[in-house]
Amino acid sequence: MSRSKLFLLLLAVAALVGGLFFWWRRQELYPSSDDAYLQANILTIAPLIGGAVAEVAVVENERVERHTVLFRLDQTDRQLSNEAAMAQVELARHTALSVGDNVAAASAQLAGARASLENAASELARNQELLRSALVARSVVDQALAQRNETAAQVAVAQANLAAARSQAGKRGEDNATVRAAVAQLKLASRNLEYSEVIAPSAGWIANLSLRPGQVVSAGQPLFSLVEDGDWWVDANFKETDLQRIRRGQPATVAIDMYPGIELHGTVESIGAGSGAVFSLLPPQNATGNWVKVTQRFPVRIKIPSSPGDQALQLRVGASVTATVDTTGSE
Repeated sequence: MSRSKLFLLLLAVAALVGGLFFWWRRQELYPSSDDAYLQANILTIAPLIGGAVAEVAVVENERVERHTVLFRLDQTDRQLSNEAAMAQVELARHTALSVGDNVAAASAQLAGARASLENAASELARNQELLRSALVARSVVDQALAQRNETAAQVAVAQANLAAARSQAGKRGEDNATVRAAVAQLKLASRNLEYSEVIAPSAGWIANLSLRPGQVVSAGQPLFSLVEDGDWWVDANFKETDLQRIRRGQPATVAIDMYPGIELHGTVESIGAGSGAVFSLLPPQNATGNWVKVTQRFPVRIKIPSSPGDQALQLRVGASVTATVDTTGSE
């Protein structure tokens, strides 16, 4: 072999070794994973009350702002309940006032009974004095005694009536128990009337919508989803051999498969406390006797901006990405 060929062979081997070393070093400093997917908060939309759907105000994949009306339930029964509750409040207030008048009447009755008792007692004492002087007959004294006892009984009855009126009346005004109960029922009816309009809890995109007018739904029934346009992150499953240098706060680059050439810059937010296999429905049992060592993957959460800057490049949940972490830097 000539010297020139030997030199070229050695040069090729050196280039290959150098390339492999460079690739190995880069993989150690910049670990990456294509087992990564874009994630966001997904809210399940469900009504708080049941009823027939009167109107669906959104369509599939539509973007909505917070507090946008999504759909409406039939309000006829709720409006009637609200009007009935308003009438009940008014009736309770009038009843509380009339019961207060009953207390005043019972108080007046008691005062009259006590005045009659005082007069009867005075009349009895005067006749008893006249009887000792033999100026009146015994029957007059007996009649005065009976009158005194009758008025004493009337006082007892008046006292009982006053106590009953006060017990029935309770507190006056808006503090009355009957009034407070009626007001609470009115608030409940008004809230149910408000709940007949289901609004978006946050901005985002409508997904999995199959709701139609006329459909009867129940309280708490999941109807469709809302993908929040807020916090976005990537769940990247790194091999356990890549985690030795990955730390929270390190910068990361995310390449989205559906948008070639577009890269998002994020930050490592957390590293999973367990591998994905541990939290699966049927976790592996390594003590079965046929154990084979397999490199495990751990989820690394990378927080990213909510938008790549171009409104046409909408982020979508579940999109495949490639995540690369720069272990030489920090946030």
